Amino acid sequence: MNIKYEKESSRSFDEVVADVEKLTAEKKFRVLHIHNVQATLEEKGLKREPLKIIEICNAKFAHEALGKSMEVSLFMPCKISVYTEGGKTRLMAMRPSAIADFMPEAGLNELANGVDKIVTEIVDRAAKG
Repeated sequence: MNIKYEKESSRSFDEVVADVEKLTAEKKFRVLHIHNVQATLEEKGLKREPLKIIEICNAKFAHEALGKSMEVSLFMPCKISVYTEGGKTRLMAMRPSAIADFMPEAGLNELANGVDKIVTEIVDRAAKG
């Protein structure tokens, strides 16, 4: 089971974050919140390279998944991390398809695989620009 999906981008951190937001809307998902981890840590005097965790959701898919199992809420919303490391911009997302592996009795395979395809496409396209 591979729970994460990662890509490296030659684009700037800000460009990638902006594209994740744009592509999320294009895929009929919504950005619920963006956690600026770098800024939060700097408030405490801790330095780190840029990191934003972008929470995305599609109400229809969320409703369907929750109808199968409330345990799905432990994995919601979908998250895409954009960060820099060693001067490179990177993206990482938890694979929604892995949720079905954690709860095989819930019958989430088809739904989780469909959402996985969308999330990984957002990551791929944002990485390329």
